[in-house]
Amino acid sequence: MISPIPGPLAGLKIFDLTRVLAGPSCVQILGDLGADVIKVERPKHGDDTRKFGPPFIKNTEGDETSESGYYLSANRNKRSITLDLTKPEGQLLARQIIAKCDILVENFKVGNLAKYGLSYDDLRAEFPDLVYCSITGFGQTGPMATQPGYDFMAQGIGGLMSITGEKDRDPQRVGVPIADLTAGLWAAISINAALRHREITGEGQQVDISLLDTQISTLSIQGLNYLTSGEVPGLLGNAHPNIVPYQVFPTSDGNIIISIGNDAQFVRFCTFIGHFELSSDEKFKTNEMRVRNRDELTNILNNITHEKTSEYWLVGLEDIKIACGPINRIDQAFENPQVQSREMEIEMRHPATGNKPIKLIGSPIKMSQTPVSYRRPPPMLGEHTEEILSEFLELSPDACFELRKKGII
Repeated sequence: MISPIPGPLAGLKIFDLTRVLAGPSCVQILGDLGADVIKVERPKHGDDTRKFGPPFIKNTEGDETSESGYYLSANRNKRSITLDLTKPEGQLLARQIIAKCDILVENFKVGNLAKYGLSYDDLRAEFPDLVYCSITGFGQTGPMATQPGYDFMAQGIGGLMSITGEKDRDPQRVGVPIADLTAGLWAAISINAALRHREITGEGQQVDISLLDTQISTLSIQGLNYLTSGEVPGLLGNAHPNIVPYQVFPTSDGNIIISIGNDAQFVRFCTFIGHFELSSDEKFKTNEMRVRNRDELTNILNNITHEKTSEYWLVGLEDIKIACGPINRIDQAFENPQVQSREMEIEMRHPATGNKPIKLIGSPIKMSQTPVSYRRPPPMLGEHTEEILSEFLELSPDACFELRKKGII
């Protein structure tokens, strides 16, 4: 649903030099909040994720286009311009557009943009109020700064994989690129903080976001468990490191999640399942003792929950206010009435499909006065090149034609 109210970031212009996921997801958040995003892509190639498929959306004839689901996930509310930054004329055009922007976001390897005169140090004197956000694998400093970084590497190096997976099995990465996505979130938060600083002082600054830093930050309770105790956490599967029972349990026809948040809930739970004696057993009476005797209690409960259906447990536990839920497939998740009510699946018309609607995931940001808006579908490669050059630099169609002949755009 397109909001008639300008977003809270309306009027801000972003020069977007990002590709793949961490950077684009950050900028999409800012675009949803109203910013005007100029996505800069390589002529003829564009963002690598355009080819990260299948699946690809299909045109009116049913043929696959070059627009992948991966690319569509993080590039809404942007305009695409193709620009060859390896050529001096392309670099000049970039600087001229940057002069009219408030924010620059990039995720090049450390030092690479300096080759084109577009690093923070190259631009800070000329554009002192520019908020310049760099997203890299390992940050702008430190012994690993110049190494390429990917989500999978961050999950591995940052310890997340060592606590993800079943006990006595191989460690696993999270099912989505969580290091990329959290880096994008932290970048969006930091950019907004930098904008507030600029509002007060008139000064821009560089925001330095690293996948590894953000991955370490998301270790959260597991990281603090280690720092507090000195004991290295291991694989617990679906179990919670500090609360028991709080995990997946088998039923006669599947699996469900049961989450017992405190001792009073455990008493209610034990009463409902017909085993009140468990709640008075010294080994299980408190959460601390349940954590210490995790395996014994889990084995007992597994045998109990396995006796009845998922529906029996879900209905009964919900009635006594015990947190529980199914383990949905992704199709079931999107069919959930709560998900539909919150408009987490949206449709936008796309030129590659002949303006037929495509489905996208909606923004989770809900604001009463300045809601997000869905103004532009993820752009096709270079779709807005001449529009942007005309709007920002007042270049004529003939001038754009000459730039295209030279391969600059």
